[in-house]
Amino acid sequence: MTTFLVIIHILVCIALIGIVLIQGGKGAEIGAAFGAGASNTVFGASGGKSFISRLTTIVAVVFMLTSLGLTYFYRIPGSGSIMPSELPVKTESASPAAQQETPAQAPAATPDAEKKAN
Repeated sequence: MTTFLVIIHILVCIALIGIVLIQGGKGAEIGAAFGAGASNTVFGASGGKSFISRLTTIVAVVFMLTSLGLTYFYRIPGSGSIMPSELPVKTESASPAAQQETPAQAPAATPDAEKKAN
């Protein structure tokens, strides 16, 4: 069910983008360009509700319904926090940089050095 809803949601998203891009603006008439106030009354008092604007409304409603459906199906029951209850323990590995930081051992004592110390 969720996979079907995701596919429908993606198709509706693409359709909504395309429909909005092909729509004309509200004041796209030539009269509106020169400041004529009556450019919107060409279609009557109710305005012109074209097929494209009705299709936009329908697709937007389907988009909202699929969004709500996906939200419902993807919720995780019983989770109260987004933070994990336990943090992972970080283990230190022997990296080459860590090996170089170890102090060098003192050079082995030579017999001459032992005689001088005594």
